[in-house]
Amino acid sequence: MFTGIVTDVGTVRAIQKKGDTRFEFTTQFDTAKIVLGASIACNGACMTVVETGNDWFAIEASAESLNKTTLGNLAVGDRINLEQSLRLGDELGGHIVSGHIDGVAKLVSRTPEGDSVRMVFELPEAFARYVASKGSITLDGVSLTVNEVTGNCFGINLIAHTQNETTLGAKQPGDPINFEIDMLARYVARMMGKE
Repeated sequence: MFTGIVTDVGTVRAIQKKGDTRFEFTTQFDTAKIVLGASIACNGACMTVVETGNDWFAIEASAESLNKTTLGNLAVGDRINLEQSLRLGDELGGHIVSGHIDGVAKLVSRTPEGDSVRMVFELPEAFARYVASKGSITLDGVSLTVNEVTGNCFGINLIAHTQNETTLGAKQPGDPINFEIDMLARYVARMMGKE
């Protein structure tokens, strides 16, 4: 489990395509304390650590992970949002995030608003019913509040801190982005027989 509060922006240092695709990410995390098999959210996708080095860790992404996320679009040198898994007693600063990416949304527009940036994203239509004004959504691993919803598009506001401390500030219209709908919305829909 995660909170959607990004604690490091790493860099892709190597990609090796074989049976599964191996990614190595540089990080500010203390890799001596990362155990093999630990979960780290990589642009929101919960991935298993298979190796660590001095300032890096490696994951292996299956075809399913590459098909459901933007991980397959990564290139060496790209920046990536990282969050280590939640530990009992940690502050829950964002919202409960599983790290199970639902799909890929598209940034439709970005408009400066003071020091903030208003961004509008388009979701696949099947997921639109899970997004509500003032509800939560996770984009590339970042917990965000939805401002408004129109059809299968929704808007969020990025404050300067989020622009600077995550990869979201660099996103441009047309860019794909991983999304995870709010877990509570999914369960409410299930209980009401709409899933």
